[in-house]
Amino acid sequence: MRPRPVPLTLAAAFAALLAALAVSPPARATIVERVVAVVGERPILWTELLRRAKSGRIQIRMQTGDANVIGVQEQEMYKELLDRMVDDRMEEQQADRAHITVPPDEIDRGIANIAAQAQAQQGRAVTTADIMEEVARRGMTEQDFREEIRRQILEGKLIELRVRPRVHVTEQEGRSAYQHYVQEMTEHETMEVRILALRLRPTLTKGERSARLALAQELSQRARGGEDFCKLISQYSDDVSTRTTCGSRGPQPLDSLVPQIRDIVRATKPNTYSDPVSIVMGQEEVVLILMPLGEVKAPVYEDVKSEMMQRALMGGLETARKQWLQELRRNVYVDIRL
Repeated sequence: MRPRPVPLTLAAAFAALLAALAVSPPARATIVERVVAVVGERPILWTELLRRAKSGRIQIRMQTGDANVIGVQEQEMYKELLDRMVDDRMEEQQADRAHITVPPDEIDRGIANIAAQAQAQQGRAVTTADIMEEVARRGMTEQDFREEIRRQILEGKLIELRVRPRVHVTEQEGRSAYQHYVQEMTEHETMEVRILALRLRPTLTKGERSARLALAQELSQRARGGEDFCKLISQYSDDVSTRTTCGSRGPQPLDSLVPQIRDIVRATKPNTYSDPVSIVMGQEEVVLILMPLGEVKAPVYEDVKSEMMQRALMGGLETARKQWLQELRRNVYVDIRL
């Protein structure tokens, strides 16, 4: 990407400042900018790093109020982010040489895909406007967010062009991925849980809320009385993404579940039903009825072969990408000054 010209307003302001200094008494100098890295002939400025780090800084401050901890975590974040920005600059150079671009409509589709994924995960309607609202809440401007999506799409195109041809997954690599998968399941207690979820919208009246809670109690009793829990889920659950899978998102490590859900699972015997429990998930309150299926055992390799080959492919792509970036760095002047 070519260097951007200095905006006319900035050049004019700088000229005015020089003129003022010529007639003003000496003043103490103030450093307003500095170079934190150089890639080829292009600098990365401190203000660029701060802008990319804004969301991360907000997240750190949400997790702790300890100034010392914040300082340490921010410095570590700056180092990791700057390293990533160096990679971004090199990828942009490669994209320019290969004439690869990301038009605005591709960015729009990328954001729409994020909304669709969020909708599938949350079981409720999620629009691009909802995504942008969440982005703003995390301290990013719409322009910065779109630029981040552009970088991700650009990297995907470069990986397909420059990295994917280097990776050829073998049967042995698929079986190696399977061994790692089995080890993960052994180290982390893996459970499958069926969940019937009823949303308690903030707009409900007191009477409507009481009716929803009464319905949850009724459904729990009906399940315990022998009714098909999967049919109850398909008929009543507000989690549309799991209505057709009997309320299940598949086997998951127990420690990856929301703490409140994890506690309910541990307190409920396998293949029995929990009492309705009200919890807050994100910005919504929901009533859940859980049915743990017990600890999941690892399937045989043949049953998950395609998934394991995909895992091996993703691992191979990440390794090859790192090697490719290292090769680029050997041929480009990189000076980190942070």
